Amino acid sequence: MAVHTIQNNRLTVQVKDAGAELCSIRDRAGQEYLFDANPAYWGRSSPVLFPFVGSLKNKEFLYEGKRYPMGQHGFARDMDFSMIRQKADYICFRLESNEETLARYPLPFALQIGYQLEENAIYVLWKVENPSPEKPLYFSIGAHPAFLCPPEGGGMEGCYLGFDIPGNLSYQLLNSQGLLVQDMYTLPLEEGLYRLHPSLFDRDALIVEGPQTGRVWLADRDKRPFITVVFKNAPLFGVWSPAGKNAPFVCIEPWFGRCDSVDFSGDLTQRKYGNCILPGGCFQADYKIIVDRA
Repeated sequence: MAVHTIQNNRLTVQVKDAGAELCSIRDRAGQEYLFDANPAYWGRSSPVLFPFVGSLKNKEFLYEGKRYPMGQHGFARDMDFSMIRQKADYICFRLESNEETLARYPLPFALQIGYQLEENAIYVLWKVENPSPEKPLYFSIGAHPAFLCPPEGGGMEGCYLGFDIPGNLSYQLLNSQGLLVQDMYTLPLEEGLYRLHPSLFDRDALIVEGPQTGRVWLADRDKRPFITVVFKNAPLFGVWSPAGKNAPFVCIEPWFGRCDSVDFSGDLTQRKYGNCILPGGCFQADYKIIVDRA
């Protein structure tokens, strides 16, 4: 497994061929901000979720009358990408459909993931292409970066989640099969902040739908932000840390797609927040990670 490094005068970032996964973010003082994929908590650092985000009802999807088994978050995160371009502060990877993927997900695709450094920010750039001359491409894509909270260690208790909204945050939860339940919950905020504690994630991820905010951050015990995630057009996002593990990280996850709901009964073309690319077309999206201390 190859690991590639890009850097500028404020950040040094590493990315693996495996999953084109971001695996390290360090500032010029050497402080690490990304979780190291310690399997005692979670064996990943920042996987891409493609061509599905979350879990499918009955762990399968229906397409053109046939059912296909599919695990949580699709398969791209477990495949080797090809590195196609690299500069000092930029790198880009590509994954194309093949016999293996077409047997599991019968839609041709090409997925590119790029990382561009600008000052104290990392732009994560997604491009999905539909090479088929005949059929639309239906897919979801999402981010799952795990940020150390706080970076210097000591546990998330007493740190803060911040949201760029004037009031409280509305969210939904998952059932034990990873499917969305319809009940709505409220996260009470004080000046946009919520004081973290591990029990917040006892029922898995918080799913935040709709245009409530496009800017979420983590702050230390003195309420000083250390990581901010900015997403312009993502229709929803998740916030997660493993239940019951008191893990040293929190994930902030912009999504273009989500898991099935408990009452979903449609096919691939009908999944809520799913994306469709016409033959020969492409989809592009991005989000930004700001290292506030760098």
